[in-house]
Amino acid sequence: MTWFVLKAAISGVIIAIIAEIARRSPAFAALVASLPLVSVLGMIWMWGDGLGNARIAAHAEATFWYVLPSLPMFLLLPLLLRSGFGFWISLFAGIVTTILLYFLMLWLAPRFGLKL
Repeated sequence: MTWFVLKAAISGVIIAIIAEIARRSPAFAALVASLPLVSVLGMIWMWGDGLGNARIAAHAEATFWYVLPSLPMFLLLPLLLRSGFGFWISLFAGIVTTILLYFLMLWLAPRFGLKL
């Protein structure tokens, strides 16, 4: 249980730091947030939990493929916000688009020999 609490605390502190950076510099916060910190931490936690290299490698590869359908949200959200749509509607549209693209990825992946 202590290991879980430590993992949650470190992960939460990183998110809080990014939010504080964003108050001063949205661009720098975006840079920090775009770093694969969550993925790296996840792999460190997996290693610490004794999962083997094959499992960590599979996780890293699947993460690469799952990042791709999430990227359009970061273009759609600012486009909608700048077009006068409210924050919540824009965020919702971005999330729905991402979910649909995830399903598309899950449908396409096996057709290209990808195991996700």
